[in-house]
Amino acid sequence: MYVHTFALSIKIKTNQQMKKTSTLFIAFMLLIAGIATAQTKTKTKTVTKTVAAAGPTNWTADPMHSSVKFTVPHMGISEVEGRFGTFAGTMVQQGADFTNAQVNFTADVSSVNTDNDMRDKHLKSDDFFNADKYPKMTFVSTSFKKGKGNTYVLEGNLTIRDVTKKVKFEVSYGGTMTDPYGNIKSGFKATGKISRAAYNLKWNTVKEGVAVVGDEVTIILNLEFAKAK
Repeated sequence: MYVHTFALSIKIKTNQQMKKTSTLFIAFMLLIAGIATAQTKTKTKTVTKTVAAAGPTNWTADPMHSSVKFTVPHMGISEVEGRFGTFAGTMVQQGADFTNAQVNFTADVSSVNTDNDMRDKHLKSDDFFNADKYPKMTFVSTSFKKGKGNTYVLEGNLTIRDVTKKVKFEVSYGGTMTDPYGNIKSGFKATGKISRAAYNLKWNTVKEGVAVVGDEVTIILNLEFAKAK
């Protein structure tokens, strides 16, 4: 009887010890799991901070898939179209979208083309651009703000001849894609209006009380930018 009771007592103590050991083991494993989770969260936060701190993204206008055009009223009844064949543009993207992007653009005035040699020669003269003295037309942005949907408003300083004036462009963002050669491209169309007289492009004549060349010039930029690799 005593032996049986002693054996039962040992068995009960053994079971209690096993339960304590099991409890300690479970607590130890939970502690390890907690440390691992904390480390994972810390790593995740670090990665997020790294992405947020990424530097600006540089883009360059692709002249093969871009155009710089303008239209001017003629005799109050129609419009004459023109374009600049030589130009260059850059954009520095600051964040996830193009808000606050810095845009710089130049056009070679001597590359003006209205599909009429005599008129193009006149445009390059001092009556208009004076291409010999002022060979470049430049634009430097001061603001690039997000609008509704895929629209932006671009503002900056446009210099023609020796005159610099503030201008505004309404911009529509066409999207971003990867071309067949692995280049990342983003497309934009920007439209703005200027007074040519404000830039000393003053030549004109009057026909039947109407100016042959209108004062308001509409500028249309179709630009495809390539992301720097």
